[in-house]
Amino acid sequence: MPDPRAGATRRTHVAGIVSRTASFRPRTLKRFGAAAMPGILCVAGFGDDGSMFTPLAGTELAKRYRLVTFDLPGFGDEPPLTGRSATLANLAKGVGDVAAAEGTGIVMAHSVASIIASLAALRAGSGIHTILSLEGNLTAADAYFSGTAADFESPETFHEVFLTRLEGMAAEDPILARYRARVIHAQPHALWTLGRDAAAFSARVVPGEILLESSEAHYLHNPANCADSSMNWLRGSGMSAIELPGASHWATVDAPQLVADAALRVLA
Repeated sequence: MPDPRAGATRRTHVAGIVSRTASFRPRTLKRFGAAAMPGILCVAGFGDDGSMFTPLAGTELAKRYRLVTFDLPGFGDEPPLTGRSATLANLAKGVGDVAAAEGTGIVMAHSVASIIASLAALRAGSGIHTILSLEGNLTAADAYFSGTAADFESPETFHEVFLTRLEGMAAEDPILARYRARVIHAQPHALWTLGRDAAAFSARVVPGEILLESSEAHYLHNPANCADSSMNWLRGSGMSAIELPGASHWATVDAPQLVADAALRVLA
């Protein structure tokens, strides 16, 4: 459950959010499962969109839980935030808004979205009590893609170079080819801002510690995809961890049944 303590820690990690901004209501919201079932809010990682969770709709998880997907502002088909940039803090407020509107206390967050979900859970009054982190960022080493944004001064240049990098990697990998197709639709400034902010955040604090502090956290992962430093941190952290053998970093795409089984196991 979330740490009930309010105060300095919460204020520090969610600094920069303007509390009076209007609630975020995504145009891209989709629901899988009956409205009466408990909900799981699904948040895609760096450059991706809600479509990465669609394969879960055919699993047992969608028969027991209402899966709620959407695109983060500036990604997929969701317009950027009006008057605000795609920082971790602003995106966390958006995730918190959607979770509150949908009544979902459980969040399934992929990659850098694990940080976003953690910050959303730490916001005062948040109802988020459980985070299923799909290979979320635990240490600075996990900013494998997002962290490279810090090397660029121009959002457009970063977007172009990132797509070129992915093109070579995706030539013989359909999972990466799908991911690149999603990144094409990402708004360059949103992609660049999120990447730079994630890198700066991970230089200041240990993301895994924030995840542990924020909620009842479960880490779903294939160790073969993860940085050694993050696996060492995970082993010493006491965090609940479930392995997804053979899955890619985008496990909901190529191994949805593994993800569904793991989620049902930890939520039982």
